[in-house]
Amino acid sequence: MTGYIVTTFEKDGRLAEYTAELASVPDEQGQELHLVNLYPQVRYQTFLGFGGAITEAVGLVLQALPPETARQVLNSYYGPSGIGYSLVRTHLDSCDFSRENYCAIEDEDTDFSTFSLRHDERNIIPYILMAEELAGKKLPVMLSPWSPPAFMKTNGSRNGGGKLRLEYADLWARYICKYIHEYRRRGVQVTRLSIQNEPNAAQTWDSCLYSAQEERDFLIKHLHPTLVENGLGDLEVFVWDHNKERMFERTAQCITTETDRMVAGVAFHWYSGDHFDAVRLVRECFPNKLLMFSEGCIEYSRFDKTQALKNAQMYAHDMIGNLNAGMNLFIDWNIALNEEGGPNHVGNFCEAPVICDTRTGQINYKPSFYYIAHFSRHIKEHARRIATTCYSEKMEVTAFENPDSTIAVILLNRTTEKLPATLRLEGELFYVPCPPCSISTIVIKS
Repeated sequence: MTGYIVTTFEKDGRLAEYTAELASVPDEQGQELHLVNLYPQVRYQTFLGFGGAITEAVGLVLQALPPETARQVLNSYYGPSGIGYSLVRTHLDSCDFSRENYCAIEDEDTDFSTFSLRHDERNIIPYILMAEELAGKKLPVMLSPWSPPAFMKTNGSRNGGGKLRLEYADLWARYICKYIHEYRRRGVQVTRLSIQNEPNAAQTWDSCLYSAQEERDFLIKHLHPTLVENGLGDLEVFVWDHNKERMFERTAQCITTETDRMVAGVAFHWYSGDHFDAVRLVRECFPNKLLMFSEGCIEYSRFDKTQALKNAQMYAHDMIGNLNAGMNLFIDWNIALNEEGGPNHVGNFCEAPVICDTRTGQINYKPSFYYIAHFSRHIKEHARRIATTCYSEKMEVTAFENPDSTIAVILLNRTTEKLPATLRLEGELFYVPCPPCSISTIVIKS
């Protein structure tokens, strides 16, 4: 059946979702209508999946819930009736969304005799494995380091930036390999690695600075050869893993003729604004690389937590812009947080699409959860983006042809006015109402 799904924010504050069949429109009216043209014969990048981060904070929140409620949260993302997530990201050692600073070794243990994944085994790995159980398949996992152990850094601390001391570069590369092997030994399918999370920011939490040359040199001289030596040459390595505004120049500096074979792709975040053209530049200049949105969230220090609709629209706007610029993978930040927007060991509280009240056990699916679902439920793995044209800049649109030949079209109306649209596909026209403050997904079957 050819139909559409609309999520709209009602005047009383409720989020309403409804489905309907598409209504055909006579072709002779085409010149008078608000057209969105679809051109499946013009194809762009292949899309490889949606997912979210299962951090220690997520695990702590799920532990605080009744077991069946915790499974319900994971099922809503990864289960057969969920929103279609198939990817996971997590942190190597602690990040801000951990209960405290930690690493897998004690003191200055250079032979890893004290290596332990006690935090991960208790608070992260069980929930990745539960998500896999609910999904009925292995889930590709991306690991990202926030900081090397403190003794390996110039500032002697996991927090506050600092840099990797060169004399410890080989040890740090071996530590990363040990972490990956231990995850795989526990049944977690680690397939991707970013070299460093946010290498251009000295945060008050776990962080480490790398210039482009330092990131490239670490990859060439230490990380890549150590991965190969440890039988991890199959791992997909991503550079940058930071905001879009400097994504192009960082990519151009990190990916050279020497490193091209070592780098699978570029990871990016959204915290510095749209910069969709930066993603597009990387896509155009590095067409063989995967482009991954690897983190984004609504920071309570910057945005109003009461503006749930606006926050959801931010997600959809960014997803459409990134998809149209060439994005291949989307991984959101924490899949669930507590009523405070944590836990977070430095008070950097944020919104997640699912907020869990650990005092009452109540689950709150935020509008952003439903907005993300408009994409993740209907753009399937290995879908190809197709060309579109649109009648108004007020209407935001992206479209994909799925492997089963269905076409998924997402229309975002962030305005307070009705923006009616008519889809035109190979001579057929279909009317879509697009109410104020709504997102619509249209699935067209051939």
